[in-house]
Amino acid sequence: MREHTRRNTAAGLAAAALFVAGTGCTSGADQKDRQDSAVPCRQGTYAWSGIEREQKLTGLADPIRLTTKTDSVSVDLNPLRGVRYQPHMTSTAPGVRAADAIKALGRHLKTTVPLADPSEAAVPSELGEHFEAHTGHLQGAYYAWMYVDLVEADFTYTCRGGGPQPVKGHVLTWETTGSGFLTCGDPRDVGGFAPTGAAERTAARKLCPTDSPAAKSA
Repeated sequence: MREHTRRNTAAGLAAAALFVAGTGCTSGADQKDRQDSAVPCRQGTYAWSGIEREQKLTGLADPIRLTTKTDSVSVDLNPLRGVRYQPHMTSTAPGVRAADAIKALGRHLKTTVPLADPSEAAVPSELGEHFEAHTGHLQGAYYAWMYVDLVEADFTYTCRGGGPQPVKGHVLTWETTGSGFLTCGDPRDVGGFAPTGAAERTAARKLCPTDSPAAKSA
């Protein structure tokens, strides 16, 4: 199962570089090889550029207001309307598979978990999620949200050992999904966890009172 975090996954942008996978393609003079030459080989070189990693908000709970102290809270996280991310690739070349390109990008970035491939369900789920927190002594205003850590990149794919001309493409995928739950009473950079970025800031602005520390620091 893909890693699902409760707080945040952070990573820096990777510089564009070359990834060489496997062995080169073959070519020959017979008719079969001439027919196959229209399809790029699946073992070659990916040159990556324009790599972007961005955390996107995918769901929100209703504003949480606890008027008396409680030891736990249970809320529904509702998917944002019109927001759907599905791992995919766009390319001008037949025979270059999205799953192979995404795996190569993951190896290039040295991600801690495999990047999502097109066989995985889009996020957010249409059903949303259910969130429970058991931290004790909860009181006041809180906010809860869901997010996805998107990864996008352009590539140029070259068949090793000759063959078709290099082709260009673009992939969109994600590394992790997660959810968070915090008090509106603290600025968003205070506490024992690293800030989650854009998704948390948007959630704090939408769900916390406008004069709260979390909303004012978002």
